[in-house]
Amino acid sequence: MADALAAARFAQSLRLGDDALILGQRLGEWAGHAPTLEVDLALTNIGLDLIGQAQHFLGYAGELEGKGQDADGLAFRRDVYDFRNCLLVEQPNGDFARTIARQYLFSAWQLPLMQGLAASADRRIADVAEKAVKEIAYHVRFSGEWIVRLGDGTAESKRRMEAALAWCWRFVDELFESDPAEAMLVEAGEAVDRAALRPAWDAAVDAVLAEAGLARPTIGRGVTGGRAGRHSEHLGHILSEMQFLPRAYPDAVW
Repeated sequence: MADALAAARFAQSLRLGDDALILGQRLGEWAGHAPTLEVDLALTNIGLDLIGQAQHFLGYAGELEGKGQDADGLAFRRDVYDFRNCLLVEQPNGDFARTIARQYLFSAWQLPLMQGLAASADRRIADVAEKAVKEIAYHVRFSGEWIVRLGDGTAESKRRMEAALAWCWRFVDELFESDPAEAMLVEAGEAVDRAALRPAWDAAVDAVLAEAGLARPTIGRGVTGGRAGRHSEHLGHILSEMQFLPRAYPDAVW
């Protein structure tokens, strides 16, 4: 039982860290390319917030694993199938609308998750989550305001936002998936029941879409698999760029 609980804690820390790491890396691709200087700085700062979260969660995961790996080791010396991030965060930036849609859908889910984890019986997780809540509240506000601005803007901006939401929506269901290991942590008061977050997420997202004059996308069955290491082809391209320097120069640090 103790071993199973330790393995579940490691899995949770890894998932939280990988989500933040990969999305932070994606947002870093906008540095110097965003539509305005203000947006450039905002996206970069959100990316840095996520990288900071990743460093804490992966550092804790390394301690739980007990194999001598720190946050750098887990970030830069794992192969693609060992990552446990959700598929949404590894999707390409696309145009500005798709980046904003991806950010809003993820942040609107991450905020109640971290609010719940701030009360976790695992104090290491709770401390990181408590600090992250303030950051993520800003991420939600920033991306939500842009959803409204683009949806309620020109015909072209609305068309692009509709296309962006349609692209991202297929990956939403995975955010609320759980597994037996996580259920064990929920029972121990160390994790959040992700399925229970869905009604509030739906209500919050629907309110923003309504304000933007956008309809909720209609899709068939969602795409999942990232939590089990089954990733899209996009993650390998991210890692090839992100891991090149540390693998070529093993002594390099963040």
